[in-house]
Amino acid sequence: MEKEFRSFEKSIKKKHSFSFTPKYKEDFRTQVSEKAFISIANDVFEKLDWEIGYINANTIQAKRKESSLGFSQFTEGISVNFEYGKITVKSESLGNEMWDNGRNSKRVKLFIFVFKEIEKSYDRNALKELEKEIEKQQNWDNYEIPKNLPKEKKSKIPKFSIVIIGSAVIAIILGYLLATVSVNGKYIIGLFEVLIAIAITFSYKYLIKLSNFVDFNKLLYVLAGTILSTYILNQYLQYELILRENNYERIGFFNFIIMRLQAGLKIKDLDTAWIGLIISWIIQIGLTYLISYVRLASIVTRYKIERIPAEVIDFAFYNAVKNKTEEEIRNLLSAKGWKNKQNQDEIFEAIGAIQDANELSKIS
Repeated sequence: MEKEFRSFEKSIKKKHSFSFTPKYKEDFRTQVSEKAFISIANDVFEKLDWEIGYINANTIQAKRKESSLGFSQFTEGISVNFEYGKITVKSESLGNEMWDNGRNSKRVKLFIFVFKEIEKSYDRNALKELEKEIEKQQNWDNYEIPKNLPKEKKSKIPKFSIVIIGSAVIAIILGYLLATVSVNGKYIIGLFEVLIAIAITFSYKYLIKLSNFVDFNKLLYVLAGTILSTYILNQYLQYELILRENNYERIGFFNFIIMRLQAGLKIKDLDTAWIGLIISWIIQIGLTYLISYVRLASIVTRYKIERIPAEVIDFAFYNAVKNKTEEEIRNLLSAKGWKNKQNQDEIFEAIGAIQDANELSKIS
């Protein structure tokens, strides 16, 4: 950050926010157009070293990172919206604090100050030139159509069976590991759900690549089945391990579950009975699914983009921006050597995935 901006930041009178998610919002007016707004706001974020995460026609968002003792974390999310000459700037805490110590107000006021300073550096003619340049960028007018595209790869038929078989293996392995940890009394609620979610989605990353299967809705069904199977197998394998280690008579798995419910869940001196045990199971499954869902969405999106060369995606997107129909784009891709229909479908999926990735980075 430049010295002038640091000096102004120190002089800002903070306004404290108290909330489950502290935030601060402020509006101001501008004479610049919507197109110029995005360019200037982008410059502001770059000058302040805030990481841009989301941009559309009239909104731009970024996150501020803070470093301490060798560790870095995002502390505030800043969202800036343009509407008929009015700019709304909102800063929201990204941590777990309920009091922001005035930090959000400082981010907002600093952004407004820097924006106005940059805006003052443009006269009317300079703003018109800026708008023209932005329009060129949006219309891809500076894009040079390549003579050749990277060679078309051999199409890979998606195989859902690989995902299903792999998921079954994952559930068995994780179910056994959970059962072993639980029988030994070392299970920590909260921590292990996160670890299970990470393990499942880490495995899915390679299953998706191996199978080339990216139907997200079907993957979600398999994911839910994997998580349920993992926790059910956990209970069944606990039953088997307890019988083996203690040489008990077989009472049947169903009776084992009834006995567990009768024993309930005890947290130190608090006996939550069978209700507490059922709630703990629901939390286990729900937390694991929530974390896995978010990670899986990111994995599928990234894979859709990475399996197609960037030059090919750019070529197809350029023609889409130029209002070419899907059939026309397919013909142009065929002329460049990308003739296989499945490969062409994957190019369109990659373009959609880029838009999805942009939405995933959006601060809600």
